[in-house]
Amino acid sequence: MFKLLFSIITFFILITSSHTFEYKGSFTQGGLIIGKVDKNSIMYVNNNRVKTSKNGMFVFGISRNRTSDFLISIKNDKYTHNFSKKIKTRKFKIQRIDGLPKRKVTPNKEDMKRIRKEGKLISKAKKKNSDLLFFFESFIRPLDGITTGVYGSQRILNGKPRRPHYGIDIAAKKGTKIKNANFGRVVMSEKNLFFTGGTIIIDHGHGLVSIYSHLDQIFVKKGQLIDRGKIIATVGSTGRSTGPHLDFRLYCNNVPVDPDLIFSKN
Repeated sequence: MFKLLFSIITFFILITSSHTFEYKGSFTQGGLIIGKVDKNSIMYVNNNRVKTSKNGMFVFGISRNRTSDFLISIKNDKYTHNFSKKIKTRKFKIQRIDGLPKRKVTPNKEDMKRIRKEGKLISKAKKKNSDLLFFFESFIRPLDGITTGVYGSQRILNGKPRRPHYGIDIAAKKGTKIKNANFGRVVMSEKNLFFTGGTIIIDHGHGLVSIYSHLDQIFVKKGQLIDRGKIIATVGSTGRSTGPHLDFRLYCNNVPVDPDLIFSKN
């Protein structure tokens, strides 16, 4: 079903003449770093161990609010290398959204019970940390359309400040087909969640998952392995939404990262 042709790593740091820390991605707020270390190495980032494959492949994310340097340590039976990477800061937009139903901004007690229950399901799916290596493949944009919401923007809903937006919003007509952004396994397929409506979560391995929200029709089931580019759903306006669009997000070990920094430029 899958023919893995791993993406070429285009950026790297030469640590010594014989050892390299190879990676692609940007050390910036919301960035995703995908790379490879020498086989059988142990890797730490900010004193937290990073999962590596048998061949040394890894992935980790950088949070929206990170400002301090990333401290990286790579160890094996031949050497130990410690170094740091500066984090580039960004200026995020403020986005105002009006016209939302009052209950979607300030839920009642019954809604809160439902939200907490659904939140546990979403949290469990987001924490998936499988041995899949699809994160090493290129991501494609899941939908052609107008970007109406960007990662990191501070949201003001019906005049009330809320948490930053951790995905990108792509507007399109209801029923427009949505493609799977990368190879992976479906770990959630729900038709009617309170905030996100029709929702799909796909596991790409090592803690990296993609989330598709506000969907109308859903064509995949939990447990399915899905090819990149396969049609998985259609655009809707379910959940907390003011019009048909796709809310697309990426989380790496529960750290939300910016999809626009990750999509393949090809």
